[in-house]
Amino acid sequence: MDWLLIILTVAGLVVFETVSSIDNAIINADVLATMQEKARRWFLLWGLVFAVFVVRGLLPWMIVWATTPSLGPIGALLATFSSDPAVVAAIEESAPILLIFGGTFLVFLFFHWLFVEEKNCGLRSERFFSRQAVWFYAIVSILLAALVWFALSINVMMGFAAVLGSTAFFIVHGFRQNAEAQEARLTKPGMSDLSKIAYLEVLDATFSIDGVIGAFAFTLSVPLILIGNGVGAFVVRELTVRGVDRIRSYCYLKNGAMYSILVLGTIMLADSFGFHIPAWLSPVATFAIVGYFLYRSVQEQKKGMAGAA
Repeated sequence: MDWLLIILTVAGLVVFETVSSIDNAIINADVLATMQEKARRWFLLWGLVFAVFVVRGLLPWMIVWATTPSLGPIGALLATFSSDPAVVAAIEESAPILLIFGGTFLVFLFFHWLFVEEKNCGLRSERFFSRQAVWFYAIVSILLAALVWFALSINVMMGFAAVLGSTAFFIVHGFRQNAEAQEARLTKPGMSDLSKIAYLEVLDATFSIDGVIGAFAFTLSVPLILIGNGVGAFVVRELTVRGVDRIRSYCYLKNGAMYSILVLGTIMLADSFGFHIPAWLSPVATFAIVGYFLYRSVQEQKKGMAGAA
């Protein structure tokens, strides 16, 4: 991997991690506003250490290790920098399993947002799909059946990985939905700062899973994922403290994050079935999609200011 591609990949990871964690930053800011200064400082310092080194550090390493157990823990961390033919062969053999798992998770995540979640509709089609929430479960069930059918003809473990991807989505979604439901209770008086910190850490962990899994569409290199997601986590913490009101004003950034997730999930699924996907496509697509919806958000801001004037 040449240096230009490394820089492009890390930059893409930072952008993706940042925009996919916008909701996390907003919730963090709302809850932190109800906490004492000492507790806020503790969360912003040690919470960042936990988010980067524990959640975003251990998770990608554990995923690679789980899909390629023959490498061992150290081998899984350093595998992408190894020139050993046996290691290269092990990574190539296990990559489709990892990719179909992640691709299934991300595509399910996008369809849930498109059909079920409340959103600022940036495209006309989004309003139509928001009225068809009942079709979400039918569509993802049919999609899963099709993925498993075609995957089983290639590798039984690929079929199982697709099922695991859907299982992971529903487990993570359940935890996240419960955590978000607690936000209103946590912003009321009477809840200890320690309980609020624990809540924020759990919520951050569930949000970070999207970024970690999506990162494998950019690269299978765990060290690069650690760098890109780590910097992205730092940016999210900075937005929590200094720029959350400004981020709220960019009403379509979440749309950009979700369409990026759709594209990355599709790339992972295509790659798992043997289609050659250029390494530069994931970061370039992320820049283009997020840039478009950022532009749309700025235009919407200008319309609002002109109307207010």
